[in-house]
Amino acid sequence: MARTTVRLTFRGESLNDPIIYRLGKDFKVVTNIRRADVAEGSGWVELDVDGAKAEVDRALEYCRSRGIGVQELEPQ
Repeated sequence: MARTTVRLTFRGESLNDPIIYRLGKDFKVVTNIRRADVAEGSGWVELDVDGAKAEVDRALEYCRSRGIGVQELEPQ
């Protein structure tokens, strides 16, 4: 099992999508919110995503397909 830390950036319509819920439900990954900030019209969340590398990659590709910015961060 691998851990990937990412920053997901939301704008507009994607703010209302239950993305973190979907990651845990639709993919074989476990998520942990490290920090987040949401303002009018935009927001971000730093998230640990644990799982097999292929499954984590699929989950992050899903985020990208929904118009969410994905930036991989160094593990802390």
